[in-house]
Amino acid sequence: MSSAEPGLSVDDSIAAHAELPLWRSFVRWETALLVALVAALLFGSQTKQFMTATNFFYIGINIGEIAIMALPLTLIVISGEIDLSVASMLGLSSTLLGYLFRSGWPIGLAMVAVLVVGALGGALNGLLVTKVGLPSIAVTIGTLTLFRGLAEVILGAKSVTGFPASLVKIGVVPLPHTRIAYSIGIFCVLAIVVGVVLQATATGRSIYAIGLQSEAAHFAGIRVKRIKFRLYVVSGITCAFAGILWTFRFATSRYDAGTGLELNVVAIVLFGGVSIFGGRGTIVGVALAAAVMACLQQALTLRNVDGQVRNIVTGVLLLVSVVVPNIATALSRLKARAARRRRPVTVSFAP
Repeated sequence: MSSAEPGLSVDDSIAAHAELPLWRSFVRWETALLVALVAALLFGSQTKQFMTATNFFYIGINIGEIAIMALPLTLIVISGEIDLSVASMLGLSSTLLGYLFRSGWPIGLAMVAVLVVGALGGALNGLLVTKVGLPSIAVTIGTLTLFRGLAEVILGAKSVTGFPASLVKIGVVPLPHTRIAYSIGIFCVLAIVVGVVLQATATGRSIYAIGLQSEAAHFAGIRVKRIKFRLYVVSGITCAFAGILWTFRFATSRYDAGTGLELNVVAIVLFGGVSIFGGRGTIVGVALAAAVMACLQQALTLRNVDGQVRNIVTGVLLLVSVVVPNIATALSRLKARAARRRRPVTVSFAP
């Protein structure tokens, strides 16, 4: 992925993005997502089981780990990069947790080791992208296969069960005095933290600047490579944590845990309004997108819609999230260029 919009100079990029607030103040992507969420709820309410506390609890369970992994990916995409290895890191973490537990490690120590491995996996992605200079899409496709392969080597076709009941209940009971899944509660806390970092700190402003114009951000004194490297490390740790939650929810550790979830994670991030070119996006949009997709998928499941059709819905949402926001950006860019062409040319002659 490019860290700047293709074909734009620094002046073009500033002019194009300066146009956006004029219309986005009236029509925001988050507003459209809120409307989509209401539509998904209305669609789901046509089945009796949908509008129940139990159903919403299971909606939260089904989207929890995916939404958690979407948070660091949001930061990475805003910075102009991508990480397609998120689900494979979840699978590797789940596998390693089961292997260490089966080998006699205390569960707490095994969890710490899994998080360390997640950090190392993220660091590998970060080093190859920032130090070696390889394209992030190529790097993370490679580590996607690498992490999944390591998971299969560790456990093979075996599975590990027998985890402590106090931890396994995380996936089957709600938070005390609520009908909210543990993973959703954790997501809400993390989303608030990430949102504050992104919107109210110098680091967040630097991430946006890197996504808009990486070279300009570098010359402005922003440590571009360091920030990108740290984002990948955070992604690795977060996905490893999601792998731990996944393991406890299913009370089973298998090498194929989370297979194919990378598409869902990317779809949530882009559907949440995060620009594929970087430099734009909010955590609020990502949270709304996760809610829309979770409700829509559950509604389709209650209607006994085939899984392949549900995948088609995810693909359509992914295409919409890429095409629609960039139509506005392209129109703004063309408008800025047309305005420059209409400017009168002043010719001065030397005496």
